[in-house]
Amino acid sequence: MSNFSDKVVLITGAGSGLGRATAVAVAAQGAKLALVDVSEKGLADTQAAVAEIAPDAATITVISDVSDETQVAAYVAATVEAFGRIDGFFNNAGIEGKQNPTELYGSEEFERVLSINLSGVFFGLKHVLAIMKEQGSGHVVNTASVGGIRGVGNQSGYAAAKHGVVGLTHNSAIEYGIHGVTINAVAPGAIWTPMVENSMKQIDAENPEQAAEQFIQGNPTKRYGKPEEVAAVVAFLLSDAASYVNAQVIAIDGGQSQKY
Repeated sequence: MSNFSDKVVLITGAGSGLGRATAVAVAAQGAKLALVDVSEKGLADTQAAVAEIAPDAATITVISDVSDETQVAAYVAATVEAFGRIDGFFNNAGIEGKQNPTELYGSEEFERVLSINLSGVFFGLKHVLAIMKEQGSGHVVNTASVGGIRGVGNQSGYAAAKHGVVGLTHNSAIEYGIHGVTINAVAPGAIWTPMVENSMKQIDAENPEQAAEQFIQGNPTKRYGKPEEVAAVVAFLLSDAASYVNAQVIAIDGGQSQKY
């Protein structure tokens, strides 16, 4: 039997990158999907990608700004209305924001990045955990970052938010384990997604390819990770196979965060 047969998985940031790759991964194992993103086109493209691998997968899409708690409550309610429950929650939506040293980092930009990357994760936890507590079961995976377990430079908002996601993960996990709910986080490193591609353009607008090549030389593997490699770990953590894995932050970065 598939790991996600008759399971309902809710994914934010589902319109691209890690969200899309995870949607495809769990749909291939029988999951019913609630896909959330701010991009209508991104959601349509993800639905198409899911249909290629799992033509019979039941899916709904919800356009939502995760920094707005009212919209977060609405995507959770839409999922429960469509499927009756939430078994897995990939709390993934996020942005990088503009790169600048702290003294030049815009205050409005700082608030914007925190509102999506941290408040959005908190709102998702708040509303989904109420459902899972009532069910007596569920698995949550938050998207942190290696920028949430170490400093990366020029990313005050991103680093602050992702460190906050790690804190939320640890805190909520010790609260809800007694209710049959596990809460973990993944900390991706240099995964080749649209966000990382845009980051290279910020580093060197004239030659982002060269910036990308230089950046990856510090990684023990000398390559970028693939969204599918992150999705495989997320799918495991969202499955019952990981039922005794709780309050963990799993780095998926080729070992770079452990390099002195």
